[in-house]
Amino acid sequence: MNGAEALLRTLLDAGVEVCFTNPGTSEMHFVAALDRVPGMRCVLGLFEGVVTGAADGYARIARKPAATLLHLGPGLGNGLANLHNARRGDVAMVNIVGDHATYHLQYDTPLTSDVAAVAKPMSHWVHSAQSSGQLPADAARAVAAALQPPGQVATLILPADVSWEECTGGPATMPGVPAARRVREDVIGQCAAALACGEPALILLGGHVSEQDLELAGRIAAACGARVGVETFPTRLPWGAGRAACEKIPYIPEFALAHLETVRRLVLVGATEPASFFAYPNLPGRLAHEECELLTLAEPHHDRIDALQRLAEAMDAPALEPARNPLALPALPDAGALSTAAVGDIIAALLPEQAIVVDEGITGGFEVFERTRTARAHEWIMQTGGSIGWGLPAATGAAIAAPGRKVVCLEGDGSAMYTIQALWTMAREQLDVTVVLFANRDYAILQLEYQRVGASGMGTRARSMLHIGNPDIDFVALAQSLGVAATRAHDTVEFTAQFAEAMAARGPRLIETMMPALGL
Repeated sequence: MNGAEALLRTLLDAGVEVCFTNPGTSEMHFVAALDRVPGMRCVLGLFEGVVTGAADGYARIARKPAATLLHLGPGLGNGLANLHNARRGDVAMVNIVGDHATYHLQYDTPLTSDVAAVAKPMSHWVHSAQSSGQLPADAARAVAAALQPPGQVATLILPADVSWEECTGGPATMPGVPAARRVREDVIGQCAAALACGEPALILLGGHVSEQDLELAGRIAAACGARVGVETFPTRLPWGAGRAACEKIPYIPEFALAHLETVRRLVLVGATEPASFFAYPNLPGRLAHEECELLTLAEPHHDRIDALQRLAEAMDAPALEPARNPLALPALPDAGALSTAAVGDIIAALLPEQAIVVDEGITGGFEVFERTRTARAHEWIMQTGGSIGWGLPAATGAAIAAPGRKVVCLEGDGSAMYTIQALWTMAREQLDVTVVLFANRDYAILQLEYQRVGASGMGTRARSMLHIGNPDIDFVALAQSLGVAATRAHDTVEFTAQFAEAMAARGPRLIETMMPALGL
């Protein structure tokens, strides 16, 4: 058994069953081991950003890490943007990054780089294997690091000779993973007192939000009259009818400031203090009112369910019923132009039970979220780090994690072009993903931001930097060339028919949804 085989067996024994790959020469012994070691599902991505983004989407739905296989420092570098998103979302992931043989590094050949330095900014844990005998233990530690609450990015660097040399010890057992920390009792008391004081309060959930989080927060809110909210971009969120009701902090800071204007007690549960995504002239970065007291019930590494249960008990709330989203499906339009509101209503009316919505719709996704509040129960995963090109890969990984659930990916046309190769992987793996691609031929969010940061009047050159027409991208032809069935919708009737057909069938599908441009 060589090092690569022992590595694979260690990953499988630790529960890592999927590997998203884009290998090169240094990783060929790992690739060969995939044929000799049964059990690992290997999925090829044609760009490393697809690989890392797919591992992110997989982990959010599967609740456990996938592995990635990347080629040297440049290959890892190509995947860093979506590693940033995973890191910001506390997503568990194990990266296996090949490197030159240890004795070959001295020659400084063209692909030589400091792989650890490339990995460090986007990883919580980085280690370079030094011997085949120690490799299984290194792999076991990498998985344990990824599973550290609430989830971490772990990167194991694999020199080629460590991969191909004999490993006499065989696979290693994963060390124990510490449980999430328990919140101190005095913190529970402080939060209970703050919520019971009668001041307007908001319980803000962040990161991996579960149904139980919402239920418990809703019961606490029912006991004291508080509101329940979630971050602007939670890692995952149960949504739709029957879920305990919550509100989302708006993205636009003026709206967020108004949303939080009356809040005087803000209790954070796995969330950070609300702040505007960027700095804007004449606007505060802090979104909560200056008189608002911030209290942290649980940080991301804490056992938030335990903390919420204890807080509910302290407030005599365990038996209370939270406010819930009702089931109220919108009527389907029989005519009309496309808008984000119309698209949101159609999606809300037709979205099946337990669907997964992957949101990188940018300007298109904001309204769809609110309009699916009363749709059939489903789940959202969102763009946590702001680095675009995440949506299509994340939908790929989510579909592999949950093959029995429909995945709907809301995607902007500009964002799609960062990782359009993900469509090929969807087709190859025959994944049940419907991509709703908002095609307005613009970086619409940037046009809004251009105005909001106070940039001077938009001239021809500036306009050209924020417009992706001339030539227009034919997403139907592009998707079809990558093996994905695709159609184009110009109005609500066409979109309704095409989306209904996609929800009734299985397999990958793209709907190019022709949205009006902002006209800036």
